[in-house]
Amino acid sequence: MALTEEVDEHWPREVPSRPQAALFVAKAWCFRLQRWFRDPAGRRPARLRQQPVVANAPLLAQSRTRLYTSEAVAEFTLQAGKVENLRIAASCLDGLLIPAGELFSFWRQLSRPTRWRGFVRGRELREGCIIASTGGGLCQLSNALYDAALTAGCEIVERHAHSRRLPGSMAARGRDATVFWNYVDLRFRAPVDCQLAVTLTRDELGVTLRRIGEGIGRPPRRKAAEPSTIAAHAIAQSCESCGMADCFRHGSAANASAITAWLVDAWWPEHDAYLREQARPSDWLFTPLDGRRLKFGPYRWASERFAVVREARWLVAQRSWRTRRLAAQGAARQEALLEMDAALARRYSRSLPVAATHLVVSQTLLPFLWRDGVLGGRSFDVLMTRLPMVELQATLDRAARTWPQSRTLSDFRADPDLLAAESAALAAADLWITPHSRIAALAGARGKKLSWAIPPAPDIRESRKNRLVFPASTLARKGAYETRQVVQELDLQLTLAGPTLEGDKFWEGVTTVRDSDTWLRDAAVVVLPAWLEDQPRRLLQAVAAGVPVIASEACGLDGVAGVHVVPTGDTLALREALRSLVPRGRVPV
Repeated sequence: MALTEEVDEHWPREVPSRPQAALFVAKAWCFRLQRWFRDPAGRRPARLRQQPVVANAPLLAQSRTRLYTSEAVAEFTLQAGKVENLRIAASCLDGLLIPAGELFSFWRQLSRPTRWRGFVRGRELREGCIIASTGGGLCQLSNALYDAALTAGCEIVERHAHSRRLPGSMAARGRDATVFWNYVDLRFRAPVDCQLAVTLTRDELGVTLRRIGEGIGRPPRRKAAEPSTIAAHAIAQSCESCGMADCFRHGSAANASAITAWLVDAWWPEHDAYLREQARPSDWLFTPLDGRRLKFGPYRWASERFAVVREARWLVAQRSWRTRRLAAQGAARQEALLEMDAALARRYSRSLPVAATHLVVSQTLLPFLWRDGVLGGRSFDVLMTRLPMVELQATLDRAARTWPQSRTLSDFRADPDLLAAESAALAAADLWITPHSRIAALAGARGKKLSWAIPPAPDIRESRKNRLVFPASTLARKGAYETRQVVQELDLQLTLAGPTLEGDKFWEGVTTVRDSDTWLRDAAVVVLPAWLEDQPRRLLQAVAAGVPVIASEACGLDGVAGVHVVPTGDTLALREALRSLVPRGRVPV
């Protein structure tokens, strides 16, 4: 409901003054001191601890409310600020364990909402007006907590109703609880051991109480919802609806409109082309380095299309230094890369504008942004750069069962909590944006399938076209075992265009030639029966050169001309494809 839809003609029209505001602040500090003396250090409610949410625990109560209750453009700034404040508060309360009979205090758990903690100016109800205030909007959370506590049969120890009704709020039903640091608090005791979950979806704030453990706890002294004392016409007025333009508070929240923020990492030409088509002049770009402006580096995103560009140069330097010291393969490398992705995600989130209600996010950053609550209250798309981690690790498990002798297929598995975070984020995303046909198929209707960027045709002169080429590192996940088996059966010579990482003697029994520089010049057929392949760039080079390609489904090249697709892990299909494509008498045997 828009705030302008209901206006109380009898509402007092006295213009608020600065002396009145100063008096309010003085009174507030007096009440804070009073609360301080009433709750000395030894008698304050305990600060409760958090732990990961147990999603399958028995449900006691749930409350869901809309995040944006007005479609008025003039209200957007304060509502977006409110949602940002709710994101921060949710991170403080989500997963909170509330023992039976223990006193829950809203302010004891949340502490004072200040700018240095990240709280921004949101909509606050003060003396009948909706004004801009740091931490404004937290009453939506206290309302939902009170509603859930009542439903769960909690003993309400302290609760204060609003003096006026906010359109779209719970005040009209008497299920509201206003809070103001620190003397206007919400306090309750749960009848059983329970856990609090606070989440933000794109459109809603959700508060859930679930019973933990088998203990019954002591029965609460249940307090019924207090009837609302708000008059039917007592509707709060905002600076955009009260008509008092001469008030000193009028216009204190600058009007803004919703924008899209692009949070990117590794540069892909397909994703860059999509960005060029979709980005608007008001959008923000977050990139490790503005390579296009600096004219160096791998991050060549089209930054000239954006109103604001934010970089992470120091993190880029750190990442470059650390990456050069990592092994080419192994668990330590994967753990370090994930740590660097998490650091970049945190760096971006600290500078993200409140007005960014839609995000386009590189997949490497996604689980960390989700876990930190940055995506709550926002819609988002994902620039997919690999399979979802759950599917990726399941593929590695299948490959490991097929080739148990491999040292590289089982050397690393990500933390289950990280897998769960990415899975939840991908389920909530609007679009999976990718040129990879297998990933797009997993996305179903949400898949945005891009065309692969075919590089310019290379200038290949005096080519003999007489080589069978394996264009990747010798790794089991790249299909090295399948390739070795089939070329041995067919007695073919193989050109290797990458290092051998499965052991120095891996290719014993196969005639091989190493050529990492000019492998494409004399290639007759390129073969890559990979279990996993995110960016088949060398296969695309072969396509551009007119060289036939044999690739597994995992390479994501379905529908690309010149590519013969075989099932992943199917050596029989690979052998038949090689027999049909290898020119007799031209590939050495």
